[in-house]
This record gives sequence, structure tokens and C-alpha cells, in this order.
Amino acid sequence: MKEKLAAFERLLNIMDDLRSQCPWDKKQTLESLRYLTIEETYELSDSILENDLDGIKKELGDLMLHLVFYAKIGSETGHFDIKDVLDGISEKLINRHPHIYGDVSVASAEDVKNNWEKIKLQEKDRKSVLEGVPNSLPSMVKAYRMQEKVKGVGFDWKNEDEVWEKVLEEIEELKEEVRSGDSIKKEKEFGDLLFSLINYARFIDVNPEDALERTNKKFAKRFQYIEEQAMKNSKPLKDMSLEEMDVFWNEAKMHE
Repeated sequence: MKEKLAAFERLLNIMDDLRSQCPWDKKQTLESLRYLTIEETYELSDSILENDLDGIKKELGDLMLHLVFYAKIGSETGHFDIKDVLDGISEKLINRHPHIYGDVSVASAEDVKNNWEKIKLQEKDRKSVLEGVPNSLPSMVKAYRMQEKVKGVGFDWKNEDEVWEKVLEEIEELKEEVRSGDSIKKEKEFGDLLFSLINYARFIDVNPEDALERTNKKFAKRFQYIEEQAMKNSKPLKDMSLEEMDVFWNEAKMHE
């Protein structure tokens, strides 16, 4: 533990040096760091999906720097410092784990999640369970989190078969609106279908955001193989037939 505390203290001291001596670091504000933090978070996400453990370690360090940076700026304005941040999260964790630090009994991880959402409502005196979902989340992640949160207060389907029936129902409704040609209704039904598929993913323990991103990476890898083969054959993609591209696509699948 002493080594860990010493490493954290070293980072805090370096942050103090940078903030007082480095022209770039001295200029930064909470707002200027925001988009950089978002970028670092996505880089961590990429490393996790690629199971790149060295990359995860590096990106966690980058994020840790940002957290310390925000706390340093907060201390300069007198609003909060790193101690306040750490004390705050510690108190939150203790309060939201009454099965460890209190006398509440739980039977599963699901019970823990449900208690967490109920305690959050009490802590912040929220009028809606959904107030805790950030508006700026990507739409797929937002849908998933909304569904998880309402589940925490008992608003959910009984089983995955019911959810799949809803998916099939939404597919038929989308088909009907596609035939009708009403663009507004098509968009509505397409959104309903996506929402129901995300719900189904949740029921079968699949994170839809991770699943789609892995498919994106797989598609990119296969298509880039087609581009490489086209270059080797000195034939531009625009001059290749779909059948020719399919041959390389299938080759790429075989190499996976």
C-alpha cells in the first residue's frame, strides 16, 4: 500500500509542477480538458475491446492524469481538491453498498444493482429514475442505460421470449411503414425496432454497443483486405464487380 500511495503522491506533485511551470498546462481549464478526456475515454474503450492489456494500462494512466488535473483546477478555485473527490466517492460507495457496510441482505448481483438505483433516487431527491442518464450519451448507450435504470424499479419484461416477440412485432410495423412510404413513420418504427433489439441484447447478456463496435472492426478489417487485394492486382475498386469483391471478402473471412 505504501508504494501505491507514494506513486499517487508522485503524480500529484508532478501535476503541481506542470500547473505552475508548463505554459500549456497553465492555460488549461475544465472546459478545455473536456473534449480531451472524452477522447482518452474512447481510447481506453478501444484497448478494452482489443483486449490490449498494455494499452489499457497506458490509457488508464492518461485518464488518471485528467482526473488529477481536474482536481488541481478545482483546488485553485477553492471549490474542491483531490481529497474532496476521494472522500466523496468513498462515502458514496459505502452508502450504496449497505449489504457490506450495513444490515441489508442481497441474494445476487441483480439485487445489488436494484438497490443502487433506489439509493441514488433517495440521495439526490430525483423526481425521475431517468434523471441520472446523461443527455450527451451516444443513443445506443443511452437506450441501454435507460432500460437498466427502469429495470431497477421493477419496470421490465418478464423474460427474453416476450422481448423477442416485441422485436418481431416492431419488424412487421417497420415493414408496413416502409411500404407506406411515410418517411417520418419509417424513422419512428426504425427507432422502435432498435430500442427493442437493445432490450433483447440486455436480456441475453450482450452489450449492444460492444457488439456493434466489434462488428464495425470486423467489417473494416475485411473491407481493407479487399482494398489490399485490389491494389495488388492493380485494379481500382470502382472497376471491380461486386462478384469480384465478394471473392476477396470471403477470403478475408477465411483468414479470421
